[in-house]
Amino acid sequence: MPSSPAGTPAVPTSTADGSTAQGTQVVPATGGPTASRAHGGLLVLVGMLLVALNLRAAVTSLGALLDEVRVGLALSGTMAGFVTTLPTIAFAGLGAVTPWLVRRLSTARLLVLGMLALAVGQVLRAVTGSAVVFLLTSALALAGIAVANIMMPMLVKQYFPHRTGLVTGAYTMALVAGTTVAAAAAVPVAHAFGSWRAGLGVWAGLALVAVLPWLPAALRSRSRTDARRATRDGVARVIIRPSRTRLGWAMAVYFGAQSLSGYAIMGWLAQLFRDAGFRPQDAGLLLAAVTALGVPIALLMPTLAGRLKNLRMLVFALTAASTLAYLGLALAPRDAAVLWVLLLALGQGAFPLILTTIGLRARTADGTVALSAFAQSAGYVIAALGPLMVGILYEGTGGWTAPIGFLLLALAVQTGAGMVIARPRYIEDER
Repeated sequence: MPSSPAGTPAVPTSTADGSTAQGTQVVPATGGPTASRAHGGLLVLVGMLLVALNLRAAVTSLGALLDEVRVGLALSGTMAGFVTTLPTIAFAGLGAVTPWLVRRLSTARLLVLGMLALAVGQVLRAVTGSAVVFLLTSALALAGIAVANIMMPMLVKQYFPHRTGLVTGAYTMALVAGTTVAAAAAVPVAHAFGSWRAGLGVWAGLALVAVLPWLPAALRSRSRTDARRATRDGVARVIIRPSRTRLGWAMAVYFGAQSLSGYAIMGWLAQLFRDAGFRPQDAGLLLAAVTALGVPIALLMPTLAGRLKNLRMLVFALTAASTLAYLGLALAPRDAAVLWVLLLALGQGAFPLILTTIGLRARTADGTVALSAFAQSAGYVIAALGPLMVGILYEGTGGWTAPIGFLLLALAVQTGAGMVIARPRYIEDER
């Protein structure tokens, strides 16, 4: 298995089903196995949290500044819709090849490369005057996020198999916090420096900070093929194909439908509030409030999901919150904006729920990365329709009734898939 940030030899760690998996722990010069495991686990956790802070900042900062970017790069409404769709396209394409990368590069090296791609992409897109170059450099930045997206549930299963809910909640909370800060600060930073380019480019520094915990191990680690690791471990790896299972497809549809609404909200909610009469700064703060209110939800949802045998009631509760929010935004977006933001935040609890469910529906780290890769890559193909369709419907109708109707339809599909994944089962049993 990939090495840890310390880049030291691997020692067995227990998996969720009681078997052992080759995990890598930090082994200091002195101290017993318990201390070394605790130190290694802490270093991995810190590295995960720093990476998680970067997983949506590049997206929500653009959402908050979308109007300025449209004017600055002379983007049409359809092209702006494609810009907001680009994250899902990148996440789908790169997510599909991440298991292949995991088998050939160490964890540390792969995460360092991902965060460097994110940093470079964010800097380059902030300085270009070309719409095409903006798209290409945005894709580079998003490629780094795509790889990390897939790896996070795998790291939880590999290093924290008995604390799946707690650790998933911690890194999801960090993800939401990064999302919130980027959405809230993008416009003020842009105004402070007199350009939207500063509001987008500043987040490259956060990506460089995330490199630091993984860099020493990345410089020492070696690329290893899956076959070499299997020979070393003396264990034949079982190939898991979620695409051939009902559970795999249900996970992909649920992930895709909730991501569809999530990225549509990140890309267009600020514009909706601007159209309702809010100032750009206030519209950005309302967008940030959705993610800010999601911080405690991101922490509590995985723990709650981990304690429930059946997730059906959670699925229904999240659907009800989203439905009320969409209806409110369609009928009275200005009069009760805070209430709709609160309900949206509750509904977006579907994101930490599905991330937790990926770990709960797999017995091993290999099963988790296979399920994570398929659910996220196939799911993001579905999600790509969200921002694009919202942009097309918004430009075509000049209002928000049709886009919100589309989001309600996606919510119905999400709920149907949620009923399938709510029941306890494991991807390894459906091969």
